[in-house]
Amino acid sequence: MKKRKRGKLSKKPYSKKELIDVVLSFFRESPHKNFNYKQLYKLIGQDNPEIKSLIVGVLIGLQKNGSIIEIRPGKYKLSERSFEKAGVVKTASFRGLLVESDDGEEIFIGLDYSQFAFIGDRVLVLVFSQKKGRKKGEVLKVLERKKTSFVGVLQKDSKFAFLIPDNKKVPFDIFIPKQKIKANLNGKKLLVEVTDWSENRKNPVGKIISVIGEVNNHNTEINSILYDYGFDPEFPKKVEKEASKFSDSISIEEINKRLDVRKTTTFTIDPKDAKDFDDALSVKKLKNGNWEIGVHIADVSYYVKKGGIIDKEAVERATSVYLVDRVIPMLPEVLSNNLCSLKPNVDRLAYSVLFEMDEKANLVDYKITKTVIHSDVRFTYKTAQDVIDNKKGKLVTELLLLDKLSKILRKKRQENGSINFESTEVKFILDKDNNPIDVSFKESLSTNHLIEEFMLLANKTVAKHIGFPKKDAKTFVYRIHDTPDNDRISTLNNIVKKFGHSIDNKNPNKLSQSLNYLLKNVKGKKEQQMVETLTIRSMAKAVYSTNNIGHYGLAFDYYSHFTSPIRRYPDLIVHRLLEQYIDGENSVSKEGLEKVCKHCSEMEKVASTAERDSIKYMQVKYMQPAVGKVFSGVISGVTEWGLYVELDKNKCEGLVKIKSLKEDYFIYEDEKFALTGIETNIQYQLGQKVKVKVKSADLEKKQLNFIIV
Repeated sequence: MKKRKRGKLSKKPYSKKELIDVVLSFFRESPHKNFNYKQLYKLIGQDNPEIKSLIVGVLIGLQKNGSIIEIRPGKYKLSERSFEKAGVVKTASFRGLLVESDDGEEIFIGLDYSQFAFIGDRVLVLVFSQKKGRKKGEVLKVLERKKTSFVGVLQKDSKFAFLIPDNKKVPFDIFIPKQKIKANLNGKKLLVEVTDWSENRKNPVGKIISVIGEVNNHNTEINSILYDYGFDPEFPKKVEKEASKFSDSISIEEINKRLDVRKTTTFTIDPKDAKDFDDALSVKKLKNGNWEIGVHIADVSYYVKKGGIIDKEAVERATSVYLVDRVIPMLPEVLSNNLCSLKPNVDRLAYSVLFEMDEKANLVDYKITKTVIHSDVRFTYKTAQDVIDNKKGKLVTELLLLDKLSKILRKKRQENGSINFESTEVKFILDKDNNPIDVSFKESLSTNHLIEEFMLLANKTVAKHIGFPKKDAKTFVYRIHDTPDNDRISTLNNIVKKFGHSIDNKNPNKLSQSLNYLLKNVKGKKEQQMVETLTIRSMAKAVYSTNNIGHYGLAFDYYSHFTSPIRRYPDLIVHRLLEQYIDGENSVSKEGLEKVCKHCSEMEKVASTAERDSIKYMQVKYMQPAVGKVFSGVISGVTEWGLYVELDKNKCEGLVKIKSLKEDYFIYEDEKFALTGIETNIQYQLGQKVKVKVKSADLEKKQLNFIIV
């Protein structure tokens, strides 16, 4: 058991809460020893007779909640039913923490007993015994801290200095010793690392890592998001230096090791503003009448060697981060935007999958090999679409063929149960100072689907090449997606029945076909938004793993990520493993690779959250001039604290606080995804159309506040 630093107590009266903590600490330090109130009074060491009677009350209270038991009149010991569990902190607030133990139990930890633990930390908890309600406990030890650095604003006066974290979920401020502050940083945005988590302090103690900038400055706020999620906007100098050593030219020796396809018609199709071209396509007519379709992926593994300086930085980042106004690449730009990028009119090294296909998109054969390529044309999705639509222009024959084949592949995939999710992607139009001045909606073109289908085919082929048959498969990285949550599907079914729809969930295959039919059937109807949202929420999250369970959403038994090694570390691992296994090397350690898979899955999630935060920031900035104006929107989320509404005009999302709903007293009905008035029965439900007024645009909290009108 942990030892608490106590010493003599002051004569200042104890609060009941403080006294409970001290009394319990004696029982926990000596779990097999008995105490009465006189012994505890002596141990406390405070010469204050009033404490004696308070101790008696505390003992009676602890006995009632099961923390201690009375073994004979006036004698108590720690209850044997109090026990320790390890778990992870799931949520944090100024009330306390919610810990999910390894066996799935939820335990509430009051803030005073939290040892400054935060979301993601692994902790050892002492669970208090109680007869009913949510289990309560105390953090005995923080086993692993997920987050040790925090972004916030420095508040300094004549005596003290504290960092006030930007993240309002952080339930503590961080003390900064004044002697460590060398300049006038009061009111500045800083990155601080905690150096002392001692529980005998009122606050963690930290040191300043870097000064990010002035509050409300655009670059400061965007960099604050990156730092807060652990992404450094800059690469270490040693990494940049290492990357600068690579030659722009490819040696003849390296070219001779590879299949030379530089004379085959090759091109890229990417977004207009793309700089890192991961993939290229090639088309060649074969003598037997079939077509060779090449999917060529940047050979990052040639430059980034396992265990090197650049590799260590890449695995730590695990992904590129795409914010509203910038990209923070996984690799230094000399690689991501230049040497590895499959730019037009230059020779590039690639890892390729060459498919032999007939006119009906039947796969006849394939070959996985290292290549040297030469891209002839750089298309955007729009310029390639124009060629297809007008049936004229550069590489019209090749583009029309790929468009035709991709549509067949897409139809086959959906017939096999692949779920067809479509979402509207919003892009902010920024001025020269990165201020949002307008929004545009990205249109999904046939060329988007064209690229998608051939990338899916390459990813599936590579995964099956190594993973089939499963019983003999070598250790590999798969992109897996589990079956939907049964309870959520049942809830969705109950809701859609009210609109005349139904879901067949007798088996996974029928369920996927049923969901596709449902998503198609609700298009243009009032319930579309709600059904699409709830269907997405019923799905599991796709992750990386060495344990291949298939990809439910795509209806693939074998699936991996091979096609984006410039921006995703798992793809780089897949390239290395492919080369090793094709060369006949033994299988790698599963345990070590699984650890990397979990890290990459987690970093993907963190990067996505950082992206959402940058979008929220831009939404608030964009909507500041609209405070007081009325918009139509749809309820995009329902919680016990209010409604989230997405505006039709620009897809900006804001909160309608429950206390602002004046018509009635509203209760949250989670099964209905609704807030319902007790007396009026007025209901606000997910997917419902509403009109809202913009009440405020809080840039600091990155939150829009609406009221229903």
